[in-house]
Amino acid sequence: MTTRIAVLASGRGSNLQAILQAIADGTLDAEVVGVFSDKPNAPALKQVTPERRWSARPSAFPDRAAYETVLSDAVAAASPDWIVCAGYMRILGDAFIARFRGRLLNIHPSLLPKYRGLHTHARALEAGDAEHGASVHFVIPELDAGSVIAQVRVPTLAGDTPETLAARLLPREHALLLAVLRLAAAGQLAEQGDVTRCHGQPLLNPLSLDSADRLVS
Repeated sequence: MTTRIAVLASGRGSNLQAILQAIADGTLDAEVVGVFSDKPNAPALKQVTPERRWSARPSAFPDRAAYETVLSDAVAAASPDWIVCAGYMRILGDAFIARFRGRLLNIHPSLLPKYRGLHTHARALEAGDAEHGASVHFVIPELDAGSVIAQVRVPTLAGDTPETLAARLLPREHALLLAVLRLAAAGQLAEQGDVTRCHGQPLLNPLSLDSADRLVS
């Protein structure tokens, strides 16, 4: 059966675009069943048909819990197998995470556990890191702290700015997310407690994306 994916996004939706392109190309056996945003004008929403869009401003609700109750009900109504946070810029609450725990993924632009949170490219350059990268991990209540499934690395170069580093990383970030989603779509990815299981075995270290876009241990 085709894997059903819901995507949470706050901005342009470049990772969403990569997912949709892979589906169209036949390299990802999946369907995007809904795109959900906290920003009604997010460009990501325009990448799917109106019936697959959902958005609401959190400020229109009395509190975060009320907003997330409506959001989680909307996501659940789409019956996704996997939920992908792809540039979703709000911290998800415990109740939302508990409802979808084990099928909730996030892509984060750093080599976790380094640089949780924002401004990761600038922080890597300020630290003088020789390399930077992105991670796909399971979402848990603690910010960017869930079990890391896979990572991709790029070198930092002399003269890099946060913008040039981000631009160089972005296509590798897309490839990383797609590789992990292919694992998920094949039924080869699961979260058990705080441990990722891949092909039925505990993953002791994150997988790495190689130059041929393969995940290797």
